[in-house]
Amino acid sequence: MPPFIALAIAGVGIYAGFKWVTREWQRAASEHGVDAAGADARHVPKDLGTLEWDASTGVYKPRKESAG
Repeated sequence: MPPFIALAIAGVGIYAGFKWVTREWQRAASEHGVDAAGADARHVPKDLGTLEWDASTGVYKPRKESAG
């Protein structure tokens, strides 16, 4: 019976430590502006407008608007 009690106490300690580390990790991430997935929460995507396929490079690029 004493080994079971020691195992239960160790389990409770590990669980409490894990909860504490998780809480501190989230607090530190929120202070640095990072969400739970690791993405920068302050980043706002740039609007590129309409994209068109560039066959020579094989990628999409912003459409060039004619001046005037």
